[in-house]
Amino acid sequence: MAMPLDTKDDTALVTDAAATHDAATHGGPSEVLQPGRALALSDFSAPSVGAGERFIRLAYRLGVSSSTLTSPFRKPSRARLLATVECPLQAERAAGVALRAGHFLVHGVKAPIAQMDLSPTARLTPPFERVVHGFSWLGDLAACAPREQCTATAERVLAAWLDLNGPKARGIGKGPAWNVEHVGNRLLNWLVYAPLILSGDDRLRTEALQAFSHTARWLDRNVTRADDRLGEVAGWCAIIAAGLLLPDGKPRRLFGEAGLVRALGELVADDGGVLSRSPVAQMDAIALLVKLTACYRAADRDPPAAIETMTALLVPPLLALMHGDGGVGSWQGAGAIRAERVAALAEASGVRTRPLKDIRQWGYQRMTGGRTIVQFDAAPPPRAKHARAGCASTLAFEMSCNGRRIIVNCGGASFAGGQVPVRIEQGLRATAAHSTLALDNANSTAVMINGKLGKGVEEVEIDRRTIEVNTGKAARVEASHDGYASRFGLVHRRILILRDDGSELRGEDLLVPAGKGKRGKIDFAIRFHIGPGIEIGLSDDGKGAGLALPDGTYWQFRLAETSSGGDLAIEESLWVDGQGRPQPIQQLVLQGLTSRSGGNFSWLLKKMG
Repeated sequence: MAMPLDTKDDTALVTDAAATHDAATHGGPSEVLQPGRALALSDFSAPSVGAGERFIRLAYRLGVSSSTLTSPFRKPSRARLLATVECPLQAERAAGVALRAGHFLVHGVKAPIAQMDLSPTARLTPPFERVVHGFSWLGDLAACAPREQCTATAERVLAAWLDLNGPKARGIGKGPAWNVEHVGNRLLNWLVYAPLILSGDDRLRTEALQAFSHTARWLDRNVTRADDRLGEVAGWCAIIAAGLLLPDGKPRRLFGEAGLVRALGELVADDGGVLSRSPVAQMDAIALLVKLTACYRAADRDPPAAIETMTALLVPPLLALMHGDGGVGSWQGAGAIRAERVAALAEASGVRTRPLKDIRQWGYQRMTGGRTIVQFDAAPPPRAKHARAGCASTLAFEMSCNGRRIIVNCGGASFAGGQVPVRIEQGLRATAAHSTLALDNANSTAVMINGKLGKGVEEVEIDRRTIEVNTGKAARVEASHDGYASRFGLVHRRILILRDDGSELRGEDLLVPAGKGKRGKIDFAIRFHIGPGIEIGLSDDGKGAGLALPDGTYWQFRLAETSSGGDLAIEESLWVDGQGRPQPIQQLVLQGLTSRSGGNFSWLLKKMG
């Protein structure tokens, strides 16, 4: 398993080393991908094919069957699997152990297999829908024990599912099981982990192979009806995998490769970040391409260059959101995804790279100094058509030092339906759930149902530079957004300055009139959600606070004398960890009334001793 290396600077690499939570310095080999220089979208294009293959692809798209195109004078080949896939991606071992004990385990919630309603009309929470109908649990089983010990469980669940949703049940196309993304993930997982479900009795094997073929044909017709581009990418990956691993598959593979390249181009921005701006979606996209590449290897074929290029584009932005503990920051609905998952995914991708510092299109800025890491959301939130668990988090930041998260966002909206109650999902997506400023208790961008976003931030201006400070240098990032301009006539501008030794983060939040200043006062609140396990105490004068970390270090938060007022208080909050479990934490809140003509709030977070 791969490990995240020491993130005290951006020379950290993803390497083949033993997995661990701790950082370890490593020089790395000479061939390391330099993000932004070694990659270019000009390398990303549809596979080049000859006139004959173009004709096959066109004919297949128009409905001519694979067997007619590949062997017109022979009977169609019987359903069978042409190769066995060896997938390098490691899934959740604990979830596999729970399955063998008779339970699904999804984001910390156990559900007995025997009581799981798999029918097309069943109303499962979104996380359970993804796991149960997407068959990602097959990977969990494969990770927990030798195949011989897992086949009985896999066949039991598959048989129950096929009885209610398979071809004989006339269940194809009905209910959430036939959401395009679930179908794509299901077929891909069936093919990748086929030995788990095809090693038993002949009746189930025959029924499963028929389901493979039926599902592939359904995807051929419906893949473009996905809810979003990531769902469509899942469908195209499954179509290609079926073309590689099922008989008479060349026309389907050619059809799928063209569709996948087109869908990937519409899913990912030029810098490699998915347009939903979600680390969870970023990881899902990488995992899909890793599994698909494994299918190419099983079929003894090289994947198209576009797929390899896209994988190499997707990994560096993800690593930019990695804290010193190796886990990912809580952005756009993600919880604090664990280091092991990130490291395993990076290793399975085969991409050796450094994190990006400035991901302007994906929208995250990464600042490093010593062993301190700051992540800054300096872009508008995703458009409604791209958002999955869209959050009003513009100009929020997270900060960690020595692998300990000091300033966090609540996160976890995409895990709602597990231990995170669905009823608080919208609250976790609100501006107040992030370490940033809010006016009049309103979101900087409207938070809608079903993970979507409404009107709000349209434009973010950003400036990044290195400046001289008293005894060295510092990274300075300044950004502003217009989310409150139309409602309150104010623009929020935030400046963050991190010393190069990581001992000090200076911040300034400004409210600048948008046009002619207005009279009167308005409520404001600047929230700093404090990481788990940190003890907080207010100073005697109420203008600062002390933060005692579990490792014995001590940080001081202090308001500048020139700030425009407000009272500093400690309030309760929550933080969703990498396993989807809500953890009680605290937050520092500077709140009060400020003039509608503008305000200035300066603060300092400094390591003491």
